[in-house]
Amino acid sequence: MTGDDQKLRESDAPDAREALLAALAWQVAMGADEAIADAPLDRYRESAEAKAARQAPTQRSQPTSQPTSQPNSPPTSPPTRAPTARAPRPAPATDAPLGAAEAAAEGAAAAAQAQDLQALRAALEAFEGCPLKHSATNLVFGDGNPQADVMLIGEAPGADEDRQGKPFVGVSGQLLDRMTGFIGLDRTRFYITNVLYWRPPGNRTPTEAEVAACRPFIQRHIELVAPKVLLLVGGKSAKSLLGTEQGITRLRGKWFEYEAGGALGAIPALPTFHPAYLLRNAAMKRFAWRDLLALQRRMQELGIG
Repeated sequence: MTGDDQKLRESDAPDAREALLAALAWQVAMGADEAIADAPLDRYRESAEAKAARQAPTQRSQPTSQPTSQPNSPPTSPPTRAPTARAPRPAPATDAPLGAAEAAAEGAAAAAQAQDLQALRAALEAFEGCPLKHSATNLVFGDGNPQADVMLIGEAPGADEDRQGKPFVGVSGQLLDRMTGFIGLDRTRFYITNVLYWRPPGNRTPTEAEVAACRPFIQRHIELVAPKVLLLVGGKSAKSLLGTEQGITRLRGKWFEYEAGGALGAIPALPTFHPAYLLRNAAMKRFAWRDLLALQRRMQELGIG
């Protein structure tokens, strides 16, 4: 390498480094923020073994001659095969993950025994029915004022929430705080949590089984906070608690009644867009603003100061 070539390569190094950092930042923004292997895998590079096998000549087997039967000999019947005994099915391991129905039943029993929020958190920490627990960093339980009359319920924690163990503390949470601040609400005047208490890997959409496993806990969570009004933030939250399959675009801005049962009875519930969706679709912010104004009017009707 000549001196000029060396200088050229050194001058290109900062640009190459910036390009690599930009590519890494893009992957993190797209949700690829977790490594699943110790070394990178180049799926476009053909292995030497596969290439040798592809280039090897195909060996064609020669047909073997079969003895011809005599013209007058009767046909022979194929030999009967003795039935094979099936091996007994192995019993499930004691540490095998629970099925959706079993997880929901176990969660309902554990949640029902919790008499306060601290006991409910302890029950969640001991719960093994949601596999997200083993891939997340922290349990994300709740934040804000548990004595407040307004309760916000989102979908699932993100990366920032997983690291800090609190709901809505990332970029979308900061937007939500600014939005609620316009109608005089902050975290001293509302309580906030999610229908899922652990972060799905890569911020993927939670599965129905994961939501079902955690549903008894969010239902008990609402009973213990005993709010006068609910703001359901995002489609997963609204569909899970209202028992509907309609999307958030159809649900938002309409008042529903969440049946809490017992002394609480029916609680007014208003679905709205998730702030993460608003960050990607700024044109929808005007609809979220209308939802917040509707929430403010209902709070005034209920005498919530």
